[in-house]
Amino acid sequence: MFKWLRQLGTRIAGGAKAPSRDRVLVVRGKYDAAQTTHENRRHWANADHLSANAAANADIRRILRSRARYEVANNSYAKGIVLTLANYVVGTGPRLQMLTDDPEANRLIEKEFSLWAKAVGLAHKLRTMRISQCETGECFGLLATNPRVMAPVQLDVRLIEADQVCTPWPAMRNEPNAIDGIIFDEFGNPIAYTILRRHPGDGFAFRSSGIDYDVMPVESVIHLFRAERPGQNRGIPEITSSLSLFATMRRYTLAVLGAAEQAALPSGVIYTDAPADVESAAVEPMDTVEMDRGTWMTMPYGWKIGQVKAEQPTTVYGDFKHEVINEIARCLNMPFNIAAGNSSGYNYASGRLDHQAFFKAIRIDQAYLGDVVLDRVLSAWLNEAVLIEGYLPQSLRTRDADFPHQWFWDGLEHVDPQKEATAQATRLTSHTTTLAAEFAKAGLDWESELRQRARELTLMRELGLTMQQAAPAAPTVTDDEQEDEGDVTEDADARQAA
Repeated sequence: MFKWLRQLGTRIAGGAKAPSRDRVLVVRGKYDAAQTTHENRRHWANADHLSANAAANADIRRILRSRARYEVANNSYAKGIVLTLANYVVGTGPRLQMLTDDPEANRLIEKEFSLWAKAVGLAHKLRTMRISQCETGECFGLLATNPRVMAPVQLDVRLIEADQVCTPWPAMRNEPNAIDGIIFDEFGNPIAYTILRRHPGDGFAFRSSGIDYDVMPVESVIHLFRAERPGQNRGIPEITSSLSLFATMRRYTLAVLGAAEQAALPSGVIYTDAPADVESAAVEPMDTVEMDRGTWMTMPYGWKIGQVKAEQPTTVYGDFKHEVINEIARCLNMPFNIAAGNSSGYNYASGRLDHQAFFKAIRIDQAYLGDVVLDRVLSAWLNEAVLIEGYLPQSLRTRDADFPHQWFWDGLEHVDPQKEATAQATRLTSHTTTLAAEFAKAGLDWESELRQRARELTLMRELGLTMQQAAPAAPTVTDDEQEDEGDVTEDADARQAA
């Protein structure tokens, strides 16, 4: 085929007459998904070619934020999913480990930063930011001085809702690079944010004060959001794709409840088998008859009473909610048992498999929080601490320096601690891991833990205690637990083979 095409090109280039149409080979290809038919026309009616920022413009984001907030505030499943996600990602808060060559300086920075983080409630604010990212799509943090902070460094992180970051009009009409509350430079990098001094939802207080805003430099603003498309500058709620599912589940639940309540009441229908044209003065059509609870009543001759059958909830009601919750949680990489708060249908093997993707997503979120939020906060804290005479060691008294460090988060508890301890000992014996890596999985600093262990061993020797005496008694495994463990192992082997 290619030889024939080359000959054809040579003949045309040399002035030869092109072959007739019936001799030209035409290859036509297409995608079924690109075809518009009468069957899929309505399904793809809302598909568009908008850019990331046009599709998520200010009006669209305002609608999505309000609906997501409403659903989280009124739907217990939505509330629980958002809170659980923040608790898993942030936990009790991150812990700093400095990695400079000065051990004493490292311990001092870690101690002072921990005290400052407790004073400003950093862990709580991080959980709020993660909730806001899931519920409204983004959250802003303003790095500013707060004289009420009970710490030597009076830096604070003031959280700002996405509604306050916008481009005031017509005040900013002469700024061509101001887009949706962000001012960009000629290379497309954000250099400042326009932040309203009052929330637009404050009502009368906002309207009476006018549009007062501040232009804050990018060095003072932390913008936490997840860009899902190239060029996206603002975030949308992470539960956007499941908002309609929340509404569907609530409507179906209310409908089932209403039908069940109606059927449970002592209500019925009075009817007769007589022809419709037969006159009867006993009961008028469409009339209502009051009846007391727990009483019998007599009916006129030829009339009968039939009670409404209680057919709700249906047998598929539980299955329906299961599938809807499972689909809702999928957009957050959350397994069903965590989203529903119900692990009755799980065992050891299925629980571990379903949690793997969720835990990986959590580690990605934690790394992203470290890069976008915590590193910025630490840098600002160090810059403020340098200005305090004698507060930091001399080796760290450098502004805008990027000292090596890492963040520890709460470890993820293993379902079977005994098996995990055995695997951990095997990895350490075969030198395929390190103490630092194993302690990091538990969210602990290996240096601090080893020092604590050394103090414990010293005290044990002073008290004349041995390891066997100080160690707790080994748990006794019952026959039922052995049987359950065998079932779990067989199930895990079967799933792995599948």
